[in-house]
Amino acid sequence: MSNDSEADDADEATGEQAADADAQAEYAAEETDVDDGNGEAAEGAATESDAAGEAEDTDSEDEEGLQDGAFVELDYTARTVEGGDLVDTTDAEVAEEEGVDADREFAPRTIVLGEGHIFPPVEDDLIGREVGDTGSVVVEASEAFGEYDEEEVRTVSKDKIPEDDRYPGAQVRIDGEEGFVETVIGGRARVDFNHPLAGEDIEYEYEIVGEITDRQAKAESLLETLLDLQLNVHFETDTVEEEQLVENEAEEDEGDDEAADDESGTAEGEADEADEEPEFETVEVEKESLYIEATPELTMNQQWMFQKQSIAQDLIDYLGVDRVVVQEIIEGMGGMGLPGMMGGMGGMGGGEEDIEAALEDADIDADELAEELGE
Repeated sequence: MSNDSEADDADEATGEQAADADAQAEYAAEETDVDDGNGEAAEGAATESDAAGEAEDTDSEDEEGLQDGAFVELDYTARTVEGGDLVDTTDAEVAEEEGVDADREFAPRTIVLGEGHIFPPVEDDLIGREVGDTGSVVVEASEAFGEYDEEEVRTVSKDKIPEDDRYPGAQVRIDGEEGFVETVIGGRARVDFNHPLAGEDIEYEYEIVGEITDRQAKAESLLETLLDLQLNVHFETDTVEEEQLVENEAEEDEGDDEAADDESGTAEGEADEADEEPEFETVEVEKESLYIEATPELTMNQQWMFQKQSIAQDLIDYLGVDRVVVQEIIEGMGGMGLPGMMGGMGGMGGGEEDIEAALEDADIDADELAEELGE
């Protein structure tokens, strides 16, 4: 019996060893599967990394040439596609051929890409281009001056139109809208409030003349584009006084535990803080300023008078300054004094000789003047 028992025990041990071997083999197979999965994941990550690198390379290639924010000098001529009528030009020869007002100065226009200074299709065509490139772009009516809308041709009382403008073709302003008179019959008038170029596709032919990189030149050219004025500008870093809110450092340093102990106490504290007036202090800060000379032409410029704040904000954004200072410069009169004021009068130096000389220059007889004053 003992031999049979020992044999049984041996068989059981052999079976257990076999089971352990099978379990180890299965575990090894699982590890192999995990390793294969990690390898596949690694390969996938490498592929994604390569794709990202290729995308970055593509992006860097796409960003060559002119990009948003560039100050571009553009020469262009725009005409209607259907009739070839001149819409706008920077070319003096084209303007002369078309009989455009010779008083206007024709020169390349400065635009900032991405800021809507020209129709979007033209702007899009300029992205990636280089100085010296030329191109042609057709701007559809919907992206130019809009489609023609029959409902914008309306009948109004002729009393809303000044008497001198009651004829076909007259440009009028009625209730804040610009329009053109079509007909005037009886007490009524038909006025077209569509833009004169509504419904027209516009073709732009352009040449990129240059790119402006100098900041002062950017400011001067942008002001000339916006206001049609050549102005003196310069940049300065000024130290100015500014009011700043004083933060209560003691309150900021208090522990969170103390604040959380009593909710009602916290609420009362917040109420007390709300009642306290904010404290300010005067500090000195540096501000980069764009100085513009306030000439009489600038002062009287309608564009500047009505859009001063908007134009100044554009300059701040485009040029990266903190503020715009419009500076009036009053030149001295070279010691001539104020008109009508003679040196030496009122006990301020000189004497009778100066007075007599002044009277003689003015062709006034001193004796006659004395008699008149005596009377």
